[in-house]
Amino acid sequence: MTTGHFTAEGDGSPVVLLHGGMSDGTGWVLQVPALVAAGHRVLVPDRRGHGKTPDTDAPFAYDDMADETVRFLDDEVASPAALVGWSDGGIVALLVSLRRPDLVRRQVLIGANYHHEGLLDAFDPGDDPDADDVGLLRAIYQANAVDPEHWPVFFAKTAALWRTQPTLTVDDVAEVSVPTLVLAGDDEVVALAHTVSLYEAIDPALGQLAIVPGTSHALLLEKPDLVNRLLVDFLAEQQPPTTFLPVRRA
Repeated sequence: MTTGHFTAEGDGSPVVLLHGGMSDGTGWVLQVPALVAAGHRVLVPDRRGHGKTPDTDAPFAYDDMADETVRFLDDEVASPAALVGWSDGGIVALLVSLRRPDLVRRQVLIGANYHHEGLLDAFDPGDDPDADDVGLLRAIYQANAVDPEHWPVFFAKTAALWRTQPTLTVDDVAEVSVPTLVLAGDDEVVALAHTVSLYEAIDPALGQLAIVPGTSHALLLEKPDLVNRLLVDFLAEQQPPTTFLPVRRA
């Protein structure tokens, strides 16, 4: 598939924002201005079947999403970029950094899990696309999708994805070779222990961890100023942090 719908704003070092599942690029509305103001060219693609990029008959798979993102980086960026992925987008960023580290300058994984068992049971969306508890997700999808009536198919494909993928291990994560910020809310849909294990699997010289207090999986919207400061500061770093009392990084 060729490059789907995307937006691009600003000039400077490229940052690619990868949206979450049952979402699209509009979910980054509070982050784009801050990143542009910090001197970045910000690119926000909609993955296949999300937002303004049409779907196909194929099921959703993170491997396919990673391949799609690699093509986007090759075709539209053409230089190493920083990847910032939220939820499903974080999983996609992680896969891309493992497969093509030459395309990734550094990455931020927000509310991301490397194995589907890291998701809390309460996050399962169920099987009814018209249920009240998925009404907000349905409304967001239908407001932005190229085909609003595709919602039941989109919902079923996403639910199946979340229940069976990804299936990475800590040994897989240990192969990460780019600077990585693991970022999450303190009331996440991903178990805190799973988030910590993601961080701890990464080389201490490359990994950083931030838990945003008083936030959920929607931390991008709940505390955007704090999240944006963390993003801007991390993306501006040129070398590993120097601390007074290093233990993991000693």
